Amino acid sequence: MISVFIGYDPREAVAYSVLAYSIQARATQPVSITPLVLFQLQRVLVRERHPLQSSDFSFSRFLTPYLSGYTGWSVFMDCDMLMLGDIATLWAMRDDRYAVQVVKHNHVPRESVKFLGEPQSKYEKKNWSSVMLFNNARCQALTPDYVNRASGLELHQFKWLSSDDLIGALPDRWNHLVGYNPPRRDAALVHYTLGGPYFDDYRNCEYSKEWFAERDAMLRVATRAGAR
Repeated sequence: MISVFIGYDPREAVAYSVLAYSIQARATQPVSITPLVLFQLQRVLVRERHPLQSSDFSFSRFLTPYLSGYTGWSVFMDCDMLMLGDIATLWAMRDDRYAVQVVKHNHVPRESVKFLGEPQSKYEKKNWSSVMLFNNARCQALTPDYVNRASGLELHQFKWLSSDDLIGALPDRWNHLVGYNPPRRDAALVHYTLGGPYFDDYRNCEYSKEWFAERDAMLRVATRAGAR
């Protein structure tokens, strides 16, 4: 079973649903998907919202190893994404040499504001934590207590690891940054980091047609016996 945790923000509920559908529609192995809903985590994640926190899952993502019982492997991804590949291919990249595997972007945002007027922060390892393949047993530093008190930079810059050598690299097609990375045909996981096509201001962004097609496929129902 491939274990997937997706960041959830009620302002992007449709994004979560379409992403989850796009994962299941292409997966060649069974997948378990868990949304990280803040209300459901209120007894675990008790830290106050930070002024620079642009989504509900800025910090909850780091509870993935804890919620997995610090066993096996788990995938975390932001909800503002669209799966175009088979997640089993990503899952097959698990490497026990590492505690976590990410796409190592060199991402320096040009803007200071993104979707819904949320602040755009600039820091080293920007967007590395938007897709993480966790080797849960090697991430036991991510206790609820630590996640509640650590700074954003400590968490997102992987200061909870003893060395950057424990961070493995994933192919960049598994976290394609729309509006930053050059368009490519082989993108496996598209990331609408500035804002997804479900927001009016980004309705015509790169990969918007693919997102709307996925949404329509998710909403389609059979109108006759045997129809799909």
